[in-house]
Amino acid sequence: MTLDEFEALRLADLEGLYHEQAAKQMGVSRPTFSRIIDSAHAKSADALVHGKALRIEGGPVQFEAGPKRCCRLHDGTVPSPVQSHRSGHSPDFIKDTAS
Repeated sequence: MTLDEFEALRLADLEGLYHEQAAKQMGVSRPTFSRIIDSAHAKSADALVHGKALRIEGGPVQFEAGPKRCCRLHDGTVPSPVQSHRSGHSPDFIKDTAS
């Protein structure tokens, strides 16, 4: 699964945003967001149904400046990229730098 697909899942399924809102946050068109989320759903379902591992990749990431809170479990400090995140999702201050 790509970082874009992972972010689309977070925005639509975890945060509950409509596709139009999520697309705007990701800086893509609504049709593009729909293609991204459809692909993410297919990969997630395949992994769950067939007991496969799900790898999230897509290039190097960087942290934006300043503390941000991505969820109720996160205390606002910036974890290292290799540190596991207790909530299991990507903090919103991680951005894909591959593009």
